[in-house]
Amino acid sequence: MADLSYTAFFGDGDHTFQLTKPMIHELEKQCGPVGALSNRLFARNFAQADINETIRLALIGGGIAPKRAHELIVAYVDGRPLIETYELAAKILERALFGNPHGDQASAS
Repeated sequence: MADLSYTAFFGDGDHTFQLTKPMIHELEKQCGPVGALSNRLFARNFAQADINETIRLALIGGGIAPKRAHELIVAYVDGRPLIETYELAAKILERALFGNPHGDQASAS
């Protein structure tokens, strides 16, 4: 089975991010089709909600409680420069779309 999770430092420590099927469904309700969202993000033609919701829902899919995921977004995404979280959101979507085809390490620093 493909590894769709991604572990990275975010805010207060290392967290696992994964867009599970239910989280992708929720992301699509918030931001539209995941393919269109990915195209916007990869082309750097995204909305703030694309980044926030991708990270928040991937935290939940990775095992964080919804309330805690919201708190992390408020503390470490809202009001920060977009580039600080753009790369994380892009990596989460990349992993959800393509898995880890080369077996690269699941985490980043």
